[in-house]
Amino acid sequence: MEEKAAVASLAALAQGMRLRIFRVLIGAAPQGMTPGELSATLGVPGSTLSFHLKELLHAGLVTQEREGRNLIYRPSIEQMNELLAYLTAHCCQGAACEAISAPGCTTC
Repeated sequence: MEEKAAVASLAALAQGMRLRIFRVLIGAAPQGMTPGELSATLGVPGSTLSFHLKELLHAGLVTQEREGRNLIYRPSIEQMNELLAYLTAHCCQGAACEAISAPGCTTC
């Protein structure tokens, strides 16, 4: 991933509603969600949701697919993984890092 793409992804996620949308879509992967489902889940009007989805699409963090009369939004797991790899590329001075578990997490 190039720096410009990383900045675009981070900028898209640096807004509360877009971060919430992305997290909900991650939870719904790989099936994705329609705008109506997203709107109901997040309690946000369709016009607001549309604005934020456009920004996530532009950053490459979300994909859009038409299935019949519905639009289905899915997270771009590949883009997310590329962003995480970019952010951690120089971790631990280039050595393999040990996994860090979250406090209280039994599956980490």
